[in-house]
Order: sequence, then C-alpha cells, then structure tokens
Amino acid sequence: MSKQTNMLLLSVVALGLAACGSTPAKPKIADCTYFGTQDPAPLWICGAPVDGVEVSAVGSAEQSAAGESFMKQMAATDARVQLAQSMKVQVANMIKQYAETTGAGKDETVDKVNTAVTKQITDQTLIGTRIFRTQSGTNGRYYVLVGLDSASVEKITAAAVKTSMNNDKALWQKFQAGKAQDEMAADIAKQKLEANGQK
Repeated sequence: MSKQTNMLLLSVVALGLAACGSTPAKPKIADCTYFGTQDPAPLWICGAPVDGVEVSAVGSAEQSAAGESFMKQMAATDARVQLAQSMKVQVANMIKQYAETTGAGKDETVDKVNTAVTKQITDQTLIGTRIFRTQSGTNGRYYVLVGLDSASVEKITAAAVKTSMNNDKALWQKFQAGKAQDEMAADIAKQKLEANGQK
C-alpha cells in the first residue's frame, strides 16, 4: 500500500470512530402541544394559569364544516362543563376551610352542606363564565379557555350558598348557629381569595 492510501484509510477510520462517539442531538419537545400532534401550542391550552382568571377550563372541538363559529360554541360548552365541576370542588373546599377556621358543624353536617351548595353551582357557573382565549390548532381543532375572575367566583359562591341556605334552613342552622346568612355566605365565598392574598 502506498503512503497516500494508508493516510486515506486512517482518515476514514478516524472519521468513523468520531461519528460513533458522538450522540445525535435530541429534538426539543415543546412544553405544550396541540392534541395529537407535536406542534407547539400556547401554555394555557395545557392548563397553565392565565393572569386575571381565578378558575378556568379549556374546551376543544373537532374541525367542522359548520364553521369556526360553531366550533367555538362547541368548545366553549365543553369548557363550561369542566368549569362547573372545578367550581364544585373549589366551593366544597371553601366550605370545609370555613368550617375548620370557625369550628362550625360536624363532619356529617359539613358533607351535607357541601352537597347542598354544589347542587346550586352548575347553572350559575354556566351563566357567569366568559371566554378569555381562543385558538385554532394545527390539528384542525378549535380551543377555548373559559373562566371566571375572582369577583365572579366570589359572587357565584355566595349566591349558591345563600340559595342552598334558603332551601334547607335547618341544615344551615345546624352548620353555623347564630350567624346571619348574608355574613356567612360572604365569609365562605372569600375563603379562597383570602388564602391567595387577594383581599
């Protein structure tokens, strides 16, 4: 073999060894992607908090020949159903927190109060919500963020508590004797906001 051939062979072997030793760069994965794709999406689509929105839910709708307006309406309906469930959990937590801080009611009474109030939440939540964000996805789906600001959460909670108080006065007297309905409803509604330092 000639000297040039040896040098060429050594160069090829060296390049081959160098290629084996390096690892290929991994593609960067987005923090949030549109459903069923790897395309980056705004973080709110994956449930990240949005400034000014106390409680929120994301709904989506499949691409439809009926148009964007129809897709937006379907996505908003999907989000509102989820939001109503989220509000039920939040209000139940507010009532438990209120009971713990005031020493009101026994566990069984608190559970009954939670049930009474959360039955009142769904209709009011659906009325009080608004659309904060919309987005067409690369997958053809339409996404909507529906939510409530802190004032709306407080208003809906207080109204649900007062309605359930009127529906079952004996239960509420047992839960917190001697406190005015308006005052107690307002106290419960403010529980989460005070815990977050918003009041």
